[in-house]
Amino acid sequence: MSRHDGRQPNELRPVQIERPYFGSAPGRVLISAGRTTILCTASLSEDLPPWKLKSENPTGWVSAEYNMLPGSTAPRKSRRTDGRGTEIQRLIGRSLRAVIDFQTLGPRMITVDCDVIQADGGTRTLSITGGFIAFVDAVRSVEDPTFDPSAVFLNSVAAVSVGVVNDVPVLDLDYPEDSTAQVDMNAVMTGDGNIIEIQGTAERSVFSRDQLNQQLDLAAAGIQELTRIQQTALGDDWPIADR
Repeated sequence: MSRHDGRQPNELRPVQIERPYFGSAPGRVLISAGRTTILCTASLSEDLPPWKLKSENPTGWVSAEYNMLPGSTAPRKSRRTDGRGTEIQRLIGRSLRAVIDFQTLGPRMITVDCDVIQADGGTRTLSITGGFIAFVDAVRSVEDPTFDPSAVFLNSVAAVSVGVVNDVPVLDLDYPEDSTAQVDMNAVMTGDGNIIEIQGTAERSVFSRDQLNQQLDLAAAGIQELTRIQQTALGDDWPIADR
């Protein structure tokens, strides 16, 4: 099966990364997959959430915010954070926190902002993939000679969409596919293939256990490729050593 854009079912959209991108945050990455384009920035602060400060030796925390800029889609997207945006930013935060050692991070707060410049499907998954790169750069910006940035990271994280389109499981859906898919699923995994979160819904018809397994296999292979792309983008700053 050849898809509407010429890709094979197991093929990602072309991914491009600009690092560092314009801005003043220590982590700033412009990432695109096909036409979907997102600015991911990561900022460092010592202002912890109040509930963290109740501890005698507070550890660090990671939060995320997600926003679609008004011109990222048509018709114009309102600047208000709606229920969908809140759910997505919580997903991004959970995904990043899953691979972090908060004790090693210390009493520091890192906020990852994901602003969608152009939306053509897969914005939440691409935000996680790009957000991790920005997050690494923010951790590396800590000015403390006793701090080891690499020790903060238990693993890497990336995410990708999968689904069933015209009865065929496919990887990395763009908007035309996503809007007509029989099944819509998002997979968040570590670089070594362990699952952090799966979100899957039958949109137009139910799907079988076999189709679920096919989609998970596609997602795992796609995330392996995205992890290689992250590693290439970070180069010598890749924080995951063989453990």
